[in-house]
Amino acid sequence: MAWPKSFHPAGLIEKLKQKIASLQQQWRSTRAENERLRKENEQLRQEQGRLRGERERLREENERLKRQLEEAQRANKRQAAPFSRGQRKANPRPPGRKPGTAYGQHYRKTIPQQVDQVIAVPLPAQCGCGGALKVEKIEPQYQHEVVRKTIWRRFDIAVGRCRRCGRRVQGRDPRQTSDALGAAAVQLGPEALALAVRMNKGLGMPHGDVAAVLQDGFGLRVHRSTICRAVERVARRGQATWHALREAARRSMVNAIDETGWRVEAQLRWLWVAVSEQVTYCDILPGRGFEQAASLLGENYDGWLTHDGWAVYYKFLRAGHQSCMAHLLRRCRDMAAVASASASRFPLQVKALLEKGLALRDRFNQGKLSRHGLWTATGRLEAQLDRLLLRPVRDSANRRLKNHLWRERPYLFTFLYCPGLDATNNAAERALRPLVVARKNWGGNRTQKGARAQAILTSILQTAQQQGKKPLEVLIALLVGNDQGKILDLVPRTREIPQDSSPAPPPRKGVACDLRGPSKTEFVLPPESVALYATPKSVDGALVSVQP
Repeated sequence: MAWPKSFHPAGLIEKLKQKIASLQQQWRSTRAENERLRKENEQLRQEQGRLRGERERLREENERLKRQLEEAQRANKRQAAPFSRGQRKANPRPPGRKPGTAYGQHYRKTIPQQVDQVIAVPLPAQCGCGGALKVEKIEPQYQHEVVRKTIWRRFDIAVGRCRRCGRRVQGRDPRQTSDALGAAAVQLGPEALALAVRMNKGLGMPHGDVAAVLQDGFGLRVHRSTICRAVERVARRGQATWHALREAARRSMVNAIDETGWRVEAQLRWLWVAVSEQVTYCDILPGRGFEQAASLLGENYDGWLTHDGWAVYYKFLRAGHQSCMAHLLRRCRDMAAVASASASRFPLQVKALLEKGLALRDRFNQGKLSRHGLWTATGRLEAQLDRLLLRPVRDSANRRLKNHLWRERPYLFTFLYCPGLDATNNAAERALRPLVVARKNWGGNRTQKGARAQAILTSILQTAQQQGKKPLEVLIALLVGNDQGKILDLVPRTREIPQDSSPAPPPRKGVACDLRGPSKTEFVLPPESVALYATPKSVDGALVSVQP
């Protein structure tokens, strides 16, 4: 049988071979393409992993930079130059009195009733044009001047001996600062020493600057070591008063407490201050924990504490607490200034709620709101804050603020439940301010003895100013006193905490722990206790009154 030419086995086999070769070539090309795509996919996967790692690294870097920025802002507020108010106003008001009718009420200094020196000032010999001058009237002008004059005193001290026991006895004048004779018979008087101590511990001037002022102003050649020994002498005589001031602070119903860094022997220490309505007590201690805080007020202190929210203060379990609103407002404002538009929404909302609490306090103080209305509005305000804190936040800085507010939640609006209590710890901040200035001038204390003298004299001088007494006279009283255990009249008398019969406030919902304090009932602080808080305070850049 003859096969058609197109179906001849040899031709069919040849076609099959060609087809197989074509399929093999196509398979090899597909395999090469798959290999290329696999390699490209692997490269893309590696690139994706690298980008994911880079994104995570950038996120961590962003968080680290945010934390550094926040720490730098806090450090700038705390240690460097905290007295700048930030960006200037675009159109500030011109300083000084206003012209015309906007000048305001005219004042002038009081004319002295007694004049120590009268100086006649005659007319010039002739006028500028050469004409003769005629006296029409005499007009007085008064000048209050400092006379730079020093004097030498000599005390002729009678020295005798007892006929009965044979003991040596010598006289003492109230103007003497020491009984030393012989090699130490030449001394500085109490006025000069008190002025030197006042300039050093009260005004923060270094010993060298104090010596320069005494030399240039009064012609007193005083070495720095003399001033240093005078400071130690006054501090030794003020120890009894210092301990009594601590006991008075522990008896006080309200205390503002704060601390700041200090250097003693070039080592970090902490300067603590507790400010009540009549007493300021300072101490320099080696730590910043509850042990040091309890050494000021006692671990069982059961009054009211206003502070900046440092966790150590909440270990005073028997005390009532008020966290400083000014610190929180400043933190919210600083966070909103550097955050993005979406991240700044949370701190701005918190800031608005805190300002609403201050507005409620002001309305109550002005008589526009009753006590029951104040408590009702406070409960609504706390409910708004709880709803705000329950919302999720993504920004890390906002999460830290949120966690901090949850911890501070029971102590944010204590001042609304207890009218008359300060909403800030500005009293303690004002007590620390001159010490911060002194720290900028001379850094701290070189010895432990100097640190103790710093704490004693700061407590005495600031308490004297707080009570309206002249610090210089207080120092003179310490210098001329011969009794080392004498307690000055700066220490207030013991008084009982007044009991208030007003009804208890409504229950506070959504608070994890109850308000701890000397009484579970709301009370109004007595006038003598409110004296500390009656001056205008600066909160968030505005003056607000906190008088009850």
